[in-house]
Amino acid sequence: MRDRASGQFLNKEKTAMFFSSNTDSENRRKILREGGDLVKGSYERYLGLPTLVGKSKYNTFRCLKEGVWQKINNWKNSFLSSAGKEIMIKTVLQAIPSYTMSVFKLPKKLICKELNGMLAKFWWGNQQRECCIQWRSWKKMGQSKENGGVGFRDLENFNLALPGRILQNPSSLTTKIYKEKYLRNFSLLEVKLGNTPSLIWRSVWSYMGLLKEGLRWRVGNGNKIQIWGQK
Repeated sequence: MRDRASGQFLNKEKTAMFFSSNTDSENRRKILREGGDLVKGSYERYLGLPTLVGKSKYNTFRCLKEGVWQKINNWKNSFLSSAGKEIMIKTVLQAIPSYTMSVFKLPKKLICKELNGMLAKFWWGNQQRECCIQWRSWKKMGQSKENGGVGFRDLENFNLALPGRILQNPSSLTTKIYKEKYLRNFSLLEVKLGNTPSLIWRSVWSYMGLLKEGLRWRVGNGNKIQIWGQK
């Protein structure tokens, strides 16, 4: 089966068909007939990302928490010094959800409470003691070392900024698709969320507020400046 838009052929070993409830049976038969013999199987993830996100976003991305937990429970981490823990958190533990956060905006419960709580417990405690005193809030630990922190990444703000990078490459196929679907009649700063948006578009759209806060207006040639205001 060849994609008429891109001219590429589908890899049948990595292809599965999914139809919404609104797809009539005749169109289903046509698509399946054009596709030929496809491998039947369950493809819940593709390139490490979920192909479908159900009603519970927390359950969909809970595997990130489990990945961080497995790294923390490594017996070798019991012998890490403070410097070793700092490197472990910055280069390994906080990097585990980065790939997923570059596409999806994760639930606050998962980021603010559970992931940050696990990292704080790992920093202040050890493997032998379940309870530990956290002498400083994790938010303050994210400040620079000059301001009394350690410089740990703020996962919530990091997740807010990452999905917006999808639109930074105008020539990419992803950018062209989203421009055609959501930005056809609006500029980037005027675009609305729309009806029944995908989770990826919700994640990108939530980045717009952060983008507008950092924008600065240049005068340029002055053609768009209205000296006397609008009537």
